[in-house]
Amino acid sequence: MQKNLTQAWNDLRAKKPHMNHFLDSIRIFNLRGIGNLPVSFNYPVSVIAGTNGTGKSTVLLGCACAYDIPKETRNYYTPGILFPRFRSRFNPKFSDVAEDSELEYFFSEHGIKVAMSWRRLRAWTKSFMGRRNERQPRRPVYLRALSNITNYSEMSSALQIGNQEFDAINLDPDLVAFAYRVLPFRYHELSLLKIKNRDLLIAQRKDAAPYSEFHISAGERALLRLSKDISQLQDALILIDDVEFGLHPQTQRQLMLELQRLAIDHDLQIVVTTHSPVILECVPPEGRIFLDRNEKDIVVQPPYSDIFQRAFYARTQGQLSILCEDTIAEALIFGIMDRLTPALNLIPGEIIVARNTGKKNQFAQNIDMLGKSKMLEEFIFVLDGDARNAEAGITKAANRYNCVVAPQYLPGKTPLEDWMYQILERNVDEYTQYLGAPNLGKLLKNLRQLFENDSGHPTHIVKSRYTTLAELLQRTPEDIARIMGRIESARDELKIFADGLAQAITDWRNRT
Repeated sequence: MQKNLTQAWNDLRAKKPHMNHFLDSIRIFNLRGIGNLPVSFNYPVSVIAGTNGTGKSTVLLGCACAYDIPKETRNYYTPGILFPRFRSRFNPKFSDVAEDSELEYFFSEHGIKVAMSWRRLRAWTKSFMGRRNERQPRRPVYLRALSNITNYSEMSSALQIGNQEFDAINLDPDLVAFAYRVLPFRYHELSLLKIKNRDLLIAQRKDAAPYSEFHISAGERALLRLSKDISQLQDALILIDDVEFGLHPQTQRQLMLELQRLAIDHDLQIVVTTHSPVILECVPPEGRIFLDRNEKDIVVQPPYSDIFQRAFYARTQGQLSILCEDTIAEALIFGIMDRLTPALNLIPGEIIVARNTGKKNQFAQNIDMLGKSKMLEEFIFVLDGDARNAEAGITKAANRYNCVVAPQYLPGKTPLEDWMYQILERNVDEYTQYLGAPNLGKLLKNLRQLFENDSGHPTHIVKSRYTTLAELLQRTPEDIARIMGRIESARDELKIFADGLAQAITDWRNRT
């Protein structure tokens, strides 16, 4: 499955620049509790996630109003239809507040950038930002909530079809090929019974009697309906709310794979909303859009690393996460854990080590996110030794959730790469053996002299020096860091850090 997904990701990335139509971004202003929210779509299949009340459906509905839908299609979407305002003539107290709202769009149309907006003063009107003789881009749009496809009141009304003359249409295999690839069933025949605007699916598997939608599971019915609706659409915008509704995790994966394959074959742009971590993991990071509500407004968070994603969707039960700054710190901690795991009798997978973006000021933001999800006690925060000035922001963020967060600090008062370089110089004979580098001492001395007169930023200098050393030793920087973590965690400065980390892990195990 992962191999197939990776192939689909690469194919869609290559296809995106050549798509005739693409909705690049939407900005929602002063609408349904959103003050000012810009959302960009960087991948042809986007997944919008977030807690309840963060505006996922609002973004989806806003996207539906981006295009002038061809008249031959059944549905037509405008902000006036999708964002109606209730007004009571007799008791204004129960009326929606009249707000000046705006939906702003940026498109790519046959390689040309186009912009437009909908604005609501007394009524919704289109604007092309001062440009005359412009028109709204035209494109088919499909908008459904997967849960609404299984609306039981609609199904009940379909019972009346049996009492009247109806048209029976055998569905073309191409119309349900999408569902065939997702569902485990194989149908001998699928028919659609129609009277005016009502219809009913009748399925027949091999060696079985026909059965109607009243005897089809919710997930199976939703996928059959979805397949019938979108399989023949070309160059369309597909919008699906709650895409995981009623589907097993494995079916969710298969659905997302087939949606991306369909996007490749039919030039589709697809946007879905979800609460499922499985759905999120089926698109690459640039296809994940995380909405969050802060003290002032709803915002788009940077794509979360998997460690946060697991936490937000309650997938870390029985696991402790160690969050550090970057790949070098991560590798050093992996080396330390190579020693601590047997010493503490840890179970494989019990401790997760992961890195942040490397931006120290984001740790306070991460603590704020985790505090909202009540996940702070399942994290240990590790900063480099030169990041002690970030502790005040971390403490302040944790206090908002009545929690105490005491970050652990790696050795040194300069970047971690500088501390490791000094350790290598101090123990050159020992590391000559560990790294299999008989000329290690000479390399260290020459590189120090080479970078001594560099006029660049001190942090950049020490990081470049360490990276150059790794290249000359024909090892990765992370490989050296892990070896050093195993060795140095038994002595001196790193032993102090390792002992503190071991105590934090023990405290967590005692709590759980």
